Amino acid sequence: MNAGKPMELLSKAIGQQVLVELKGRRKIKGKLRGYDQHLNLILENADEFSFNLETEEEVVEQIQTVIVRGDNVVLVSPPPKPPK
Repeated sequence: MNAGKPMELLSKAIGQQVLVELKGRRKIKGKLRGYDQHLNLILENADEFSFNLETEEEVVEQIQTVIVRGDNVVLVSPPPKPPK
């Protein structure tokens, strides 16, 4: 894999739903609006999933627009390829 490949995948995912896993067992799923070379991400119409240790339940919070700092990103899952 060359160094440009991951950024190409992000570029193709602009305007589509992505799943972002963050440090601290949090996840955000939303429409990717932008990113930079540091993996700072802008997501719209997002749902943030976190885990409450006391109740042992998943908590979902809706967020209109969120900027995710790249240092917190563990992985970004692009949308699946459409079937041929």
